[in-house]
Amino acid sequence: MPTSFQPLISLTTDFGTADGYVAAMKGVILNILPSAQIVDISHEVTPFDIREGAYILNSVISYFPADAVHIVVIDPGVGSTRHPIAVSSDHGFFVAPDNGVLAPILAQLNVEKVIHLNKPAYWLSSLSHTFHGRDIFAPVGAYLARGVPLSSLGSEQPTWTTLPGWKPEREENKINGTILHTDRFGNLITNIPAADIENVQSGIVIRVAGHTLHGVQSHYAAVGRGQPLALIGSQNFLEISLREGNAATTWNVSVSAKVEVIFPAEAT
Repeated sequence: MPTSFQPLISLTTDFGTADGYVAAMKGVILNILPSAQIVDISHEVTPFDIREGAYILNSVISYFPADAVHIVVIDPGVGSTRHPIAVSSDHGFFVAPDNGVLAPILAQLNVEKVIHLNKPAYWLSSLSHTFHGRDIFAPVGAYLARGVPLSSLGSEQPTWTTLPGWKPEREENKINGTILHTDRFGNLITNIPAADIENVQSGIVIRVAGHTLHGVQSHYAAVGRGQPLALIGSQNFLEISLREGNAATTWNVSVSAKVEVIFPAEAT
C-alpha cells in the first residue's frame, strides 16, 4: 500500500529542550501543515554561536532529501535590522536569519533565489520581537513545505550575509584556526579542512589550550586510552581528541578556542 506524502521539515536551533520554544515552533508548523514530518537536527547549539550552528547544519544537509525545508534559528540579532530570509537551492529550501549561519552550506549549493521575508500574511498574526523562530521562520517553513511559491513570501534580494571566521587564516608555515564544535564525546572539531594539511600530516605540530600534539593519526585506537591525538574526523575537518576520554572537559576547551597548526619547516 503506498504511503501518503509527508513533507520533511528540519529544525536546527540553540533553544535547548528544557523550555517550550521548540515545541511552540512544531505546534505552529503542524497547525499549518498537519502532515509535516519534522526532524530535529540539533537544539543544543551553543547559545548565540552562529559558526557552531553553521557547522552542524553543514555536516548533515547532504544526507537529506533534496526537497526538504530546513529551518535554522541561531539568532542573536532577533528583532534587529537583520533580515529574515528564505533560500531555494538545488538541495532544498532554507529559512533562517540572514546573519551568516547559512553561508557555508549555501557556498556549496547552487542557490536559485534569496527572498527577504517581508510578507506578514505568512507570519503569525501576533509578532514578538524576541521569538521570530515561532512567529516568522516556523510558519514560513510550513508554507514552503505546503507548496506556497517562494516568491510569494517576500522580495528578492541579491545575496546573503557571509560568515567571518569560518575559514582558518593561513600564514607561510602556519594555520590559525578555531574550534567550531565540541561533540558529546568531547572531541574538539576545528575549522581546518583535511585538504589544508593532507600532504604534511605526519610532520605537523598542533597546539590548543596549552597542549601540543605531533602529527595526525588515522583512528582513535592509534594511541593508548586517555592519550591525546589529532585525526581527520567524519566531516573532513581536523579534530583533537582524548581516546575514550573527553578533551573538551579535561582540557577546559570550548567553542571558539584557538588552534595552531605549524608545518614542519617551523615545527623544529
